[in-house]
Amino acid sequence: MRMIPFEKRGISNSRIVLGCMSLGGGWNSDPLTQADYKKAEGAIDAALSSGITMFDHADIYTNGKAEIVFGQVLKTKPVLRENLVIQSKCGIRWGNDRTPGRFDFSKSHILNSVDGILQRLGTEYLDILLLHRPDPLMEPEEVAEAFSLLKESGKVRHFGVSNMNAQQIRFLQQAMDMPLVANQMEMSLARLDWLDQGIHVNQQAGLNVNFAEGLMEYAQMENIQIQAYGSLAQGKFTKAPSDNDPDNVRKTAELVIRLAEEKGTSPEAIVLGWLMRHPARIQPVIGTANPERILACQDAVRQAELMSRDDWYALYVSSRGKDMP
Repeated sequence: MRMIPFEKRGISNSRIVLGCMSLGGGWNSDPLTQADYKKAEGAIDAALSSGITMFDHADIYTNGKAEIVFGQVLKTKPVLRENLVIQSKCGIRWGNDRTPGRFDFSKSHILNSVDGILQRLGTEYLDILLLHRPDPLMEPEEVAEAFSLLKESGKVRHFGVSNMNAQQIRFLQQAMDMPLVANQMEMSLARLDWLDQGIHVNQQAGLNVNFAEGLMEYAQMENIQIQAYGSLAQGKFTKAPSDNDPDNVRKTAELVIRLAEEKGTSPEAIVLGWLMRHPARIQPVIGTANPERILACQDAVRQAELMSRDDWYALYVSSRGKDMP
């Protein structure tokens, strides 16, 4: 398989990312338990055994506890840090009695957020910082100032975004003297608008598609790594289908399982391999902390390399639930 954009930039050659949103127990203020620590350790060990060396966080995940428990694991294995690529996200703020939940790309919030992230993770630097969701009050020059300070201080090495369209990235990029290296979006065999947007050009059906128009092409032209969260589609296609499933989900799950059996691999590897077959060299973010499921993903790179156009389109059309236009 050709190099992914991160590899071209010398950032990471990890074809899959372990998303850490499910670490740290509940989304509450309950203290971390030994079980939370064991869960994090088991997920990290399974990821490393699968060749996954990149880990995705956000300052809000389980109210910061995901980063804390990950940092505790790192503390017991300090030699791991230099072999890992750790990214986190900031920009979402919880509401309270006086203020609504909101997005915040102000310079002060970005700087304070990174200090908190680094403290929770117990590390001196982040490999990548992503802005989590577009802030309508974003001032590109202010964000650029914050990024420059973080870069100069050694706190963050690379920067990117999440849930942004091509024009929003261009708008932010024009104020910066460093490249935005990543954009993380929800994409999977169950979330197909990123493909439908392209094939429905000059089609009436395109009026009902709401995805970032031109993003996939722009990312490839600018060497921006597209990361796909929700990439396993919450397991819709990797378990035995139920009669209660929608027709397209049931038929696609049957197809995934049949392909996995024919190719001697796991359903997870087929689902992820389908995503990774796209020319944008998509990097899936898998959100499971189950070691068995993490290990089941390790053959995805090989399946992406082997996947034929016939199989790729068979999966796409089946999940669409209707023929190509």
